Order: sequence, then structure tokens, then C-alpha cells
Amino acid sequence: MKQQHTLSTWFFFLVPSILGIILFMIPLKFGEEWKVPIAKFADILSGWLEPIMPMTAMIFIVIAALGSLLFSFIPRSSSKPSLLESLFKVTPFWVVTRIVGAIFAIMVTFKIGPEFIWSENTGGLLLSPDGLVSFLFTIFLFAGLLLPLLLNFGLLEFFGTMMVKVMRPLFHLPGRSSIDALTSWIGDGTIGVLLTSRQYEDGFYTQKEAANIATTFSVVSITFSLVIIDTVGMSNYFLPYYGTVVLTGLILAFIMPRIYPLRGKKSEYIDGRKFTGDEEKLPEGYNVISHGLENALETASKNRSIIRNIADGMRNVLDMWVGVTPVVMAFGTIALILAEYTGVFTFLGKPFEPILTVLGIPEAAEAAQMMVVGFADMFLPVILADGVITSQITLFTIATISVVQLIYMSEVGGLILGTKIPINFLDLIVIFLLRTLIALPIVAGVAHLLF
Repeated sequence: MKQQHTLSTWFFFLVPSILGIILFMIPLKFGEEWKVPIAKFADILSGWLEPIMPMTAMIFIVIAALGSLLFSFIPRSSSKPSLLESLFKVTPFWVVTRIVGAIFAIMVTFKIGPEFIWSENTGGLLLSPDGLVSFLFTIFLFAGLLLPLLLNFGLLEFFGTMMVKVMRPLFHLPGRSSIDALTSWIGDGTIGVLLTSRQYEDGFYTQKEAANIATTFSVVSITFSLVIIDTVGMSNYFLPYYGTVVLTGLILAFIMPRIYPLRGKKSEYIDGRKFTGDEEKLPEGYNVISHGLENALETASKNRSIIRNIADGMRNVLDMWVGVTPVVMAFGTIALILAEYTGVFTFLGKPFEPILTVLGIPEAAEAAQMMVVGFADMFLPVILADGVITSQITLFTIATISVVQLIYMSEVGGLILGTKIPINFLDLIVIFLLRTLIALPIVAGVAHLLF
């Protein structure tokens, strides 16, 4: 039986949801660049706080390490965990990871210890005033505070009901993940990972669904894609370039959930409940739109407390600052050290040389290591290609592959490891390599058609 909802309930559904869409999903032009407002807010705050950002981030990373070390000696409470316990009570592996991240952050901030750790191409790249960790610190503030606009007022319920017939058969995902995927793709991959993590922890995604979304749809934003293609001097090819990114990304989103390792993830929720598929059943008298509206309005009617939503947002922020930032610092620094000071990626890239040759990609020997170095950082392939690769076919291939690989440890990979999403380091390596191998023939084919 359909319920009658008050005007105020409609207000609590429509206004926060529309505001959330504008802030997270609609790129706007600021000067010469296009960005979603949430990322622009982070840029502005980063600029204002630039002189103190590395020190501030370092302090929080150290607090995360010390708090985790302290709580490792305190027994877990049998009742609902407190805020401090939820922040600092982690497994021994993550305690060690946070300690390593804190040591790296201290060494970078004060330039002590071996230079290969704090140089501007490794740890210094992450923790510089305009570096990734500093930027993430500010974007976590806005994303965390404002995520309730997307999560708490019915937007996911509305679109989820309508999109289930598309997302479930094509990508093995619930309908509500359509908003998650769009936020990742149009807005920013890091925000998408955080949104996925929150949905998983709140019991809306199974282990398999959370793993699929985080490793399939958390693509770099349109803005980053513009920077990538501009770095290789081919910004005039942006439309076919981004079209290739979208095409390849959708093909990968169709294939990856159906093969190892994502196929083997459990179809159960974080609390142990099994997936039942109930979301696909429509009650009698409803169509997908009316049922979606009913679900959305019911959710909005339960979330009228502004104070509770602000508190929820602040908890998100603290979760990200304490839980994610140290992991990015630890794994990102190690990956960049390997890329900068060892021949690991050159060695690992050797098997790609014959593949690139068969696909007709010029300068295959030089391009081979760029097929794997993106695991450390998304920008490394195009940075290394600059001045070394001259073929437009090869530059286009490198620029496109670097985006669709998606798993890079200095950002998305590190973020995923810092969440409760059931993906481990070995999974990330396998997913990265599979995405690269599947994407290469598609991207190479388009490159040959264009040039």
C-alpha cells in the first residue's frame, strides 16, 4: 500500500539529493579548468593551508600510528565500539602499516634519514604542500562532511530501484551502485572509493559488490584525464581519447567481475548476511519509478536530524584522516621508491614488449616498462614517456592505458587497502595486470584507427 508523504519529507529528499549531485557529480568550469565543486573546494582550501598542510597531515598520521599502537594493548569491548575504538582498533598488519606511514611522514617533513625516502620524487612527492597526501587531507574534509547528502536522503534508493535491471545483469552490481559509479567516473575516483567503503560498512554492498565497484568504477576524473592527455602533448585528441577510456572501462567493468580474483569474493554482507536478491522484486502495484520514490521518501523521512547528519559527516572525516592517509603514505612511498630507484618495473615490463610489438605499437621496448610503472602512480607512465616516446600511436596508448589500469598505489590502490573492502595487495596486483592485458588490444586498435 502506497504511503502519503508530507511536503517536508519531499523537501528532505529533493534538496539534499540535488545539492549532492551538484557538488559531487557535475563538473563546472572554474577559470580554464573543469572540476566537480567538491574537488575545487579542496583545491582552494589546500591553497590557503599550503604552508602548514605537510606538517598537519604528518601530525594526524603520527596520531593514527600512536593511537593504533596503544589500542593494540587494550581488549576489544563487547558492546558497540566507541568512536576511538573504531578509529584505532585495527589488526596488527594495519598497526604496522600506520607506523611505517608515520615514520615516512616524519622523515619527509624533517628531511631526515635516507634521501631516497624523502626526495621530491618519492615521499616528498606525496607529502609536499601540493602533493597527494595534502590534497587528500582537504578533499577528505569536504567529501566526508558532505557524503551524507548522497547517502542519507534517499538518492541511492531512488536510482538504485530504477537501475537494478541494468547494473545487475551487466556488471553484477546493485542498482544503487549507479550513483557510486557515476560519482567515481565523473567526479573523482578517490571519492568513489570512500563512498563504496561507506556503503559496504553500512551493509548495503556485499563483499563481492564492494570489491567490484572499488576496482572497476573508481576511475580518475575527467579533470585528471585532461591533465594526462595534455602531458603527452595531445590535448587536441581529448574527445577520442576520453571516448576510448569510457569504452575500455565499460568492457572491463563487464569482464572483471566474471573472472579471478573478483569472481571468488563472497556474496555476503559485512555482518555475515547472505545476498538474497530481494532488491529485484517489485511489490504489487508499483513500477520501478514509484517504488524508487517510495524507498527514497521513506529514507528521507528517517534522516531529518541535521545534527546527526553533521556528526555522521565528521565521523566520515576522522575515519578517512586516521584510516586512509597513513596507508597512502606507506604504500605510496614504497611504490615510488621502487619505481624511482630500482629496476623492478623495467624488469616487470619486459613481458609486455612482445605484446606491444604484436599489436603494432612503435617503440615497444621503451614503452614496455610504462605498462607496469602505473601501478606505483598514475602519472609515472606519461612522465617517463615525455621526451622518450615520439610516436603518437604509442603516446596515445600509454596515456589511455595509464587511466584505465585504475589500480595505482599512490592513490586508489592505497585507499582501497586502507578501507574494510575485502581486497588485498595480491588482488590489486592481479587486477592491475589483467586490466592492462585486456585493455591493450582495445586501446591499440583505436590508436591505429586514429593515427
